[in-house]
Amino acid sequence: MRRFSVLAMLVAGSLPLTVGCATKNYVRNQTTPVINNVNELDDQTAKNTRDIRDVDSRAQQGIAQVNSKAASADQKALTAGQTADQASQNATQASNRVTSLTGTVENLDNYKRVSDTTVLFGFNKADLTRKDKQTLANFAEQIQNQKHYIVQVEGYTDSTGAADYNYQLSQRRADAVIQYLAQKYKVPAHKIFLIGLGKDKPVAQNTSASGRAKNRRVDVRLMANSLAESASSAQGNPSPNQQQPMQQQ
Repeated sequence: MRRFSVLAMLVAGSLPLTVGCATKNYVRNQTTPVINNVNELDDQTAKNTRDIRDVDSRAQQGIAQVNSKAASADQKALTAGQTADQASQNATQASNRVTSLTGTVENLDNYKRVSDTTVLFGFNKADLTRKDKQTLANFAEQIQNQKHYIVQVEGYTDSTGAADYNYQLSQRRADAVIQYLAQKYKVPAHKIFLIGLGKDKPVAQNTSASGRAKNRRVDVRLMANSLAESASSAQGNPSPNQQQPMQQQ
């Protein structure tokens, strides 16, 4: 009986230890997965944050590229508009110079063409060759025989290139002719009228190399005032009706 009592006491004393160990194992098994879940949630949140930042960065880059392309397109449109405006202004100025010639020279209708010549230029060139100078020399010989005259110089280009550049090039070609006539043959500046018409008024089709070569030119025209010449002749040679008074003998 006494042994039984001692055995019962030993069993009862070990029972709390067993229950305690079982409780600790249970708690450990239940809490560990919770900690893993928290870590996984943090990792997912961090990944989502990185993804959001990456998407936002790419979106900002895309917006910047679109803005840059839009600004470039606006600049090109502005440049094209300015070029068109400049070409229009040059065309207007050329037209005004033609009108100005009529207004500057009195009685332009009285001027008749005496002779003309054409000087041809190479592509994008505005300097005179030896052949061009000989052509102008032959033209200048006829100027020496005129008193009441004007020289009309018109510069042209082919259709290659921008309109505003062609207007400038046509003026440089005409200037080359004018300077040569003024320096070499002493043609007064007030006798020369310059008109730069660019690619306007072509004499040949610009669809072929030979046609474009013909359009790269300067037309030089000598015009004389026929009425002024007639008046000068009349003053130097009295008409038969104007009899000299008879001298008394």
